[in-house]
Amino acid sequence: MSIHYEILPEDQIHCIKDLCNELMAYQKSVAYIHPEWFDNMCFETRMIPSINSSKANLIIVAKDNVEIIGYAYSNISSKYTYSGGFATLKPVDFFDFHSVKHDDVGCLSQFYIKEGYRNLGIGTTLFTKSMEWLNSFESIDDIFIFVSNGNDNALNFYLNKGFKISHEILDGFITVLRNL
Repeated sequence: MSIHYEILPEDQIHCIKDLCNELMAYQKSVAYIHPEWFDNMCFETRMIPSINSSKANLIIVAKDNVEIIGYAYSNISSKYTYSGGFATLKPVDFFDFHSVKHDDVGCLSQFYIKEGYRNLGIGTTLFTKSMEWLNSFESIDDIFIFVSNGNDNALNFYLNKGFKISHEILDGFITVLRNL
């Protein structure tokens, strides 16, 4: 195993399409609140719109030789991007806008590592690199992570990295974590 990390240019984003779709399928498989909401979530409906609506994006991939075995996608977006519709078509505000200090927020939006490569420190490296990038923006004080219900491994991972549970949205479908 020869793991290394690269920043993926946005014009090569299709390299992680299959992993993004694996993430959506995994989230559906562990969800106990509305797993059917994941039916319409895929690379084209989640990743592409997010990249297009963000002010800045970072996609870090982990590779075993040449095979991409994991990725972390982070972005800087207007806080108002997180208001309105969701894949459920249900209106939702992802957080209290008055609690956010600036107009823009940082978000660790997607994070996935293939089975067989988990618990090897790859996630910690992807997380650390993502946080370094998000924290490099002087105008960003608020960083959010949204964890789907049933994904207890991800929830515990982020809690162990210092994030705190802020609240739940969509009746518990998503737990909102924040760097408090």
